[in-house]
Amino acid sequence: MLKLLIVCALAAVSVANIPEEEDVLVLKKSNFEEALKTYPNILVEFYAPWCGHCKALAPEYAKAAGMLKAEGSDIKLAKVDATEESELAQEFGVRGYPTIKFFKGGEKENPKEYSAGRQADDFVNWLKKRTGPAATTLSDVTQAESLIADNEVAVVGFFKDVESEGAQAFFKAAEAVDDIPFAITSGDAVFSKFEVAKDGVVLFKKFDEGRNAFNGEISKDKLLTFIKANQLPLVIEFTEQTAPKIFGGEIKSHILMFVPKTSKDFQDKMDQFKKASEGFKGKILFIFIDSDVDDNQRILEFFGLKKEECPAIRLITLEEEMTKYKPDTSDITAENIIAFCTAFTEGKLKPHLMSQDIPEDWDKNPVKVLVGKNFEEVAFNPAKNVFVEFYAPWCGHCKQLAPIWDQLGENFKDNQDIIVAKMDSTANEIEAVKVHSFPTLKFFPAGDDFKVIDYNGERTLDGFTKFLASGGKEGGAPARDDEESDDLDLDDAEVDLDVEDGHDEL
Repeated sequence: MLKLLIVCALAAVSVANIPEEEDVLVLKKSNFEEALKTYPNILVEFYAPWCGHCKALAPEYAKAAGMLKAEGSDIKLAKVDATEESELAQEFGVRGYPTIKFFKGGEKENPKEYSAGRQADDFVNWLKKRTGPAATTLSDVTQAESLIADNEVAVVGFFKDVESEGAQAFFKAAEAVDDIPFAITSGDAVFSKFEVAKDGVVLFKKFDEGRNAFNGEISKDKLLTFIKANQLPLVIEFTEQTAPKIFGGEIKSHILMFVPKTSKDFQDKMDQFKKASEGFKGKILFIFIDSDVDDNQRILEFFGLKKEECPAIRLITLEEEMTKYKPDTSDITAENIIAFCTAFTEGKLKPHLMSQDIPEDWDKNPVKVLVGKNFEEVAFNPAKNVFVEFYAPWCGHCKQLAPIWDQLGENFKDNQDIIVAKMDSTANEIEAVKVHSFPTLKFFPAGDDFKVIDYNGERTLDGFTKFLASGGKEGGAPARDDEESDDLDLDDAEVDLDVEDGHDEL
């Protein structure tokens, strides 16, 4: 008995040593391992106080921590100020903010990267999937009603025999989906309440049709396809919270409507957009973006749009290469949108490549200014070796490189065989080069074979000079892990525009 009291007292002291803010544990190097021992399952956010994404995340993160606490869960949410705890950040490979990792079973090694959305329900559902059964058992109607009422989306398997082949396929599908709660029932009352006559799967949601019933032979892959097609609204707004669901999903073709929510015809435009979306469920994701929101201006810029040009429609594919498409008409009607999307799915659209007009003084300075309209003529000139910086005006690393690049141009201005140039890749696009981060440096050697050589060496005047003097053969060292660039990510409302999660880079 005395031993038990001592253990309890020690546990209480241990817990007391870990401070909390809004139900979120505040961790440091000094208490990190203690926290893992005290709470075996912890989701940890590595953040920076100045990070806009972290600030936007904070309320939902705290809400999720409160939800779990209210349920009596032993799962904890924690946070680490990575700017103060740099050793911890380095130990766990933190390269951007926020970085969120899940430590299971008190193990410090190989934590799992958090991969779902950034709303409270997303955190809770993901953590429950990681620590409990893939699908909970619903024994009565009240449990089923609570599940459906408490979640934006929920998937319920109705199986009289939970050991059947269909039920086992359902469990496998449940294990593959992190951010949606799954449940299974064999109760006659639950079948009756939800008007399910035979074994099957129903997706319940708080938008659009309200529910979708799976039809056909039940298999894991078919269920996942069904869920993918129905888990998001027909039309979804792009926000900081929805970005991970939009860009982390399997649908990589997105049509975007840029429209100010304050406009008088906003609802009419939304009605037309939604009507058009019905025929492309599971094929094209329909997204609208409030063009008046400051955080969305970078996305407008990415598509070559200005606020005064909205409402406007664009389509993008987020496969290995991002490709943009622009409709022939600016009239936003369901008929026009359907025709545009149909032409896309049939492979009849040509990519839309942006270009500024050629500046009158583009070749006045030692560093030549390229745009889409003069790029090929200059870069693929068979008599010239052309070294090009693809930059973004807002990119901090590009600004740091600017004086070095200007000096490089100055040093080679009298060389008749070499051209040093730059191109604003936020306003100009070319088919020959796909830019994924800034700055991107590429060398176009003289000749008729249109070769393109990536520069991955040191971003120093000496490194550039050796590279050019050798015709692109020397000084182009292997890519360095510590070389810094700003990624072009489409899900990053604050920095850029992709496909994974919004980060502020270190």
